[in-house]
Amino acid sequence: MEKILVSACLMGRKVRYDGSAKTSSAAVLADWRAEGRLVSFCPEVAGGLPVPRPAAEIEGGAGGAAVLAGTARVLTSGGDDVTAEFVAGARAALEAARSAGARMAVLKEGSPSCGTLAIYDGSFAGRKNPGQGVTTALLERHGIRVFGEDRLDEAAGYLRTLER
Repeated sequence: MEKILVSACLMGRKVRYDGSAKTSSAAVLADWRAEGRLVSFCPEVAGGLPVPRPAAEIEGGAGGAAVLAGTARVLTSGGDDVTAEFVAGARAALEAARSAGARMAVLKEGSPSCGTLAIYDGSFAGRKNPGQGVTTALLERHGIRVFGEDRLDEAAGYLRTLER
């Protein structure tokens, strides 16, 4: 059975920066959970960040690949550099996916770790740019396909191709 790495906040765990969850009520996630497919994971907590914690964004909205390349940082709203924690969390997510044999992930859109199509632009003004979070960039670099929680139909289709 194919395993799927999933953002812990989507599964109801209160691990977000503000101490909340972003629990998904999507039937497909509930089905996958009941089937025992899901590997719940929060890269930011795994990287050593506390709950709650200050909001963080990738400077200049540069994206996760730039962070992994060392050309951009992840900064909190107070200006603290949390790049090392985000990179450590991404590496831990990759290890969790590999350990479970997961070839796909469903992650929280918009997050500086987990964003798949858009991330906040680094201004802390609520604006988004196209781009990926640090964890998404690392997972995809290693062949793990990542979907945001708003693309579950596409994720379900991909899962069917994996299981053929």
